[in-house]
Amino acid sequence: MMKKSIKNYITLFFLATIWGSSFILMKKGLLVFSDTQVAALRLFIAFLSLTPFLFQAFKKVNKKHILPIFIMAFFGNGIPAFLFTKAQTELDSSLVGILNSLVPLFTLLLGVYFFKSKPSKINILGVLLGLCGAVFLALFVAGNGIEINNYVLLVVLATVMYAISINVIKKYLQNIDALSVTALAFAIIGPLSAFYIFSTDFLTLVQTEEGIEALLYITLLAIVGTSAAVVIFNKLIIRSSAIFASSVTYLIPIIAILWGVFDGENITIHHILAVIIILSGVYLVNKKSIRKSALK
Repeated sequence: MMKKSIKNYITLFFLATIWGSSFILMKKGLLVFSDTQVAALRLFIAFLSLTPFLFQAFKKVNKKHILPIFIMAFFGNGIPAFLFTKAQTELDSSLVGILNSLVPLFTLLLGVYFFKSKPSKINILGVLLGLCGAVFLALFVAGNGIEINNYVLLVVLATVMYAISINVIKKYLQNIDALSVTALAFAIIGPLSAFYIFSTDFLTLVQTEEGIEALLYITLLAIVGTSAAVVIFNKLIIRSSAIFASSVTYLIPIIAILWGVFDGENITIHHILAVIIILSGVYLVNKKSIRKSALK
């Protein structure tokens, strides 16, 4: 049990590193391509990287899995990709990453009310503690506070969709391996993304040196930050809990801070305090209550 818990934590930190870097890669792609092109390219390239696994994946799916896979495709990957790139046209990538920390809260609320999940009181405390740490960090990064505008609401909507997808995966797709589920989901949204991409001026933009460089950043985002990361994330959901897996979004702001340090920014006591609060929350989210542990 201890080894499994440690493995879950290592996976969580690994995912946070990947996704914490995704916002920078999106920002690089947006220097050349439009927000919709970046999102569609990300989904299409991820789909291409997963096509070798589709044949085996189709053998493992049956009728009861179709609707959950569609929900995962559009709510867990497709629509949020467009919402995040649109938000980043007006918001700093670090702030978008911090706002993404709402995912565990919505995962908890939706899980309790719609998916009959039963988190312990200590898990709920962990979610709230992690959220407090993320809010504290967001307020500090934003300086005078976060202005609630349409772009912030786009990120909030994306986090609600992520929470729905996470709960659906945990409840209805546990008996299919993570790689197959991910390949099937991208088989739905990948071709649609391709149809859109080639109806735009993509081929013209990519013929420039800047266009090729931006495409390389998006390719890295798609293969590592999307297809590979989603497979690992889905496996973590099945192996642990929906709330614990979603708490990866609490760690993403920490990676954003490290990117800032790499770029010459300073770490202050506010950053350190926020990180301690967030890590404490993540620990409690994965901790079993004393009563439950004693019964097992």
